[in-house]
Amino acid sequence: MAELDTDLDPIIPASVLPTFWAKSVVGIISLVCFSRSYDGDFVFDDSEAIVNNKDLQAETPLGDLWHHDFWGSKLSSNTSHKSYRPLTVLTFRINYYLSGGFHPVGFHMVNILLHSGISVLMVDVFSVLFGGLQYTSKGRRLHLAPRASLLAALLFAVHPVHTECVAGVVGRADLLCALFFSLSFLGYCKAFRESSKEGMHSSTFWVLLSILLGAAAMLCKEQGITVLGLNAVFDILVIGKLNILEIIQKILQKDKSLEHLVVLRNGGLLFRMALLTLGAAVMLYVRWKIMGTGPPAFTEVDNPASFADSVLVRAINYNYYYALNAWLLLCPWWLCFDWSMGCIPLIKSVSDWRMIAPAALWLCLIGLICQALCSEDSHKRRILTLGLGFLVIPFLPASNLFFRVGFVVAERVLYLPSIGYCMLLTFGFGTLSKHTKRKKLIAAFILGIVFINMLRCMVRSSEWRSEEQLFRSALSVCPLNAKVHYNVGKNLADNGNQTAAIRYYREAVRLNPKYVHAMNNLGNILKERNELQEAEELLSLAVQIQPDFAAAWMNLGIVQNSLKRFEAAEHSYRTAIKHRRKYPDCYYNLGRLYADLNRHMDALNAWRNATVLKPQHSLAWNNMIILLDNTGIVNDKKESEALFLKAIKANPKAASYHGNLAVLYHRWGHLDLAKKHYEISLQLDPAAPGTKENYGLLKRKLEQLQKKGI
Repeated sequence: MAELDTDLDPIIPASVLPTFWAKSVVGIISLVCFSRSYDGDFVFDDSEAIVNNKDLQAETPLGDLWHHDFWGSKLSSNTSHKSYRPLTVLTFRINYYLSGGFHPVGFHMVNILLHSGISVLMVDVFSVLFGGLQYTSKGRRLHLAPRASLLAALLFAVHPVHTECVAGVVGRADLLCALFFSLSFLGYCKAFRESSKEGMHSSTFWVLLSILLGAAAMLCKEQGITVLGLNAVFDILVIGKLNILEIIQKILQKDKSLEHLVVLRNGGLLFRMALLTLGAAVMLYVRWKIMGTGPPAFTEVDNPASFADSVLVRAINYNYYYALNAWLLLCPWWLCFDWSMGCIPLIKSVSDWRMIAPAALWLCLIGLICQALCSEDSHKRRILTLGLGFLVIPFLPASNLFFRVGFVVAERVLYLPSIGYCMLLTFGFGTLSKHTKRKKLIAAFILGIVFINMLRCMVRSSEWRSEEQLFRSALSVCPLNAKVHYNVGKNLADNGNQTAAIRYYREAVRLNPKYVHAMNNLGNILKERNELQEAEELLSLAVQIQPDFAAAWMNLGIVQNSLKRFEAAEHSYRTAIKHRRKYPDCYYNLGRLYADLNRHMDALNAWRNATVLKPQHSLAWNNMIILLDNTGIVNDKKESEALFLKAIKANPKAASYHGNLAVLYHRWGHLDLAKKHYEISLQLDPAAPGTKENYGLLKRKLEQLQKKGI
């Protein structure tokens, strides 16, 4: 039994130590923590990644998933975020198919079960990390640290920082990545068996399988590639038994015996390192080629520190962000769905009191690193080094060190690093137990942490069940975050409370005077309330700040049209279409402008464009039908009939379409067809204006014809 397990002996009862019972306890507790989110809505990013993502629907070929980003956009597009996660999107598509549509319960249940399964796997992962690799004569791995692995897995299962990944459906990317990450690590461990004569030897098959599982993790989320680095660290430290301190000392002393180190002459180790390096290089090369146009372009509001002119300011703020991430792991009480847009103001001077945070972080890290390097206890060195490795290495893609990321702090990226944190925390509890006689007090303290974290998970999961609760929960955590106020306002507007929405939109613009989306939405509400002058000012400012903001240009055109400034409105609509060529709503509004100006052919062409781009655009079809009916622009009966039939095909339950087509058939003398469509129209809408009267006229005419024997 590992020394750490002996230290935890008085704290964890032996009754839960058998592997089956330990995994059962972890699995059940993890389910309890996040079960309240099972019937939640699609919230926040779920709308774009799932509800509005055409890659989930059967009409989209499966092959497109390998050419689109996580949000359904083409990777070759300049506006793509380059987040390439086709395996995650594939699971969303399967969910959509099995659920028969966008029913969130099935999506949430998969996330909850995934986290539970990963937590159970963590028992094995921590067993290897704490107890090392030893096998029976039959090749079965011995669980040498059952108490430490159980405690660490419990701490992982109940950590509240995981709520975003579990309760938010888009967090499945992190969950699937963690699943394949864990399988890759455990697969790599299977590459070693103990033989009494030969010692440890490797299996190339398991190494290659581990690399393939690492690639699968990367296809779920970019962090997945870091498992190859951790496999290498584990191989060197645990299998190769490399003593870093010894090597450093020999380098400093220019000791010639360095070249005779066993680890450097181990052909099996070098071969495995070569395979891991080659695998990582291939994965990175393919990933870069797939990105097409290079890295994504983020804005200053997404990550303000990365846009700072001073290298010192950037470095200080990056380290402050690291400290905040560490604090979220240590004290996950203040959680927020978004940490951008002023939530964390920049540190611009070393005299800022917040400099205490990165200083404290580095003091702790330096202390742990010194212990990991200099401790005479090889077991302690190994645990601390592996714990730091699992904490730091998976976090590197989010660190801004290699490339700019599109966020300040994101709780979801801590899912994998929390493995290292839970390992270090468990080691700390073991050390504390070793040096104190109050074992029961420590046991109560640990139990209290697990219980409090469980409660926090349940409360936070409940907040993620609806956008209203989620957005309002952020107001107390990030009151300076313009996006929080924007999302609260948007939610209020969607629910019909425009007065309250205006207040939050104004606050969002006050906090971030360049927040064009808040200006656009506020301008829309003011337009609907007929406050046209202020609406025009806001929308004009929005397009001045962001000239390619197509939605703001269109809304500006609507306001200008209402103000009878037709020439300016036409220019705004045309500019919107210039920046977004496939914009059916803008073509529809352009058609309305032409109709007001009696430019009937231009109106008809604009509405036709709208219906070509969006065949279900009922307003465009309606207006086109009314225009044709009133003006008789199209004299060809077959062309008119074809147009109406297209409209009905696009929206078969539109009573007005059937009613208008029936009128045309009535005029043309196709009385049976007219009767059919009148009846369909009345069946769909018994109160359809004019249809009942026209149907009555048709019936009287049919009766007269019947009496005449025609």
